[in-house]
Amino acid sequence: MKTSIAFLLALLFAAPVMAQQATPAADGSADLPDRIVGDIGAGVFHLERNGLSRHSHNNVLPYAYFDYGRFFARLDTFGVKTARLGYGYLEFAGRINFEGFDADHGLHRRSDPIPLGIGTYQETPYGAFFLNTFYDFNKSHGMLAEAIYAAQVDVGRVSIYPQAGVEYRSGNYNDYFFGVTSGEAAASGLKQYSAGSSTNPILGLSADMPVFGDWRLNLTWRRKWLDNSVADSPLVHRKIEDMALVALSYHFK
Repeated sequence: MKTSIAFLLALLFAAPVMAQQATPAADGSADLPDRIVGDIGAGVFHLERNGLSRHSHNNVLPYAYFDYGRFFARLDTFGVKTARLGYGYLEFAGRINFEGFDADHGLHRRSDPIPLGIGTYQETPYGAFFLNTFYDFNKSHGMLAEAIYAAQVDVGRVSIYPQAGVEYRSGNYNDYFFGVTSGEAAASGLKQYSAGSSTNPILGLSADMPVFGDWRLNLTWRRKWLDNSVADSPLVHRKIEDMALVALSYHFK
């Protein structure tokens, strides 16, 4: 976890430098804002821990969804836009992920992943597409990929964003977090288990509501259905995972 937080802080401090180094060019970079555009605030995140502890956590964390030059922040994903690509840019990105857990019940400690990779955000006339591929540079050395579509429906002053997508996780990634080695099985009493790759469908819904002035209320709910290769692990006790967020943010124009 400390490594993931350090990476986030380094990325945030580097953002102004990277933005200033970006030079307007024929690749479309002239449309990159030289100021913060978007929402910054704080929120309560409801995160389900789908493990042996079976505890869900409500954490007060920063909320960020903005662009600044070539730097972007989208909830748990941060990065830098590079070359123009379609309706967006080719992006170098990192993700904040607290999927690790401490040693317990005879199991070894799992370190939080450090997912770094490439992606793109395509804001088309037909909706927005988020495409990302990450490699975990920490212990699992596994891969994650996702493709998510989001539409926008305006109801008065409220904007609603239904989302649908799919997430892929490699066998190395899943086995590190959800597998049980022979040594762990002997110490914990759990059955030995080797997790394979998984493909997990995702549905979500977000809403953006004006409160007063430039302050907004941001609501998000997302559900993931786990592939059997993960759901059948003795470390997992349910086949669905939910994430919810309620945040108050200031909108920078």
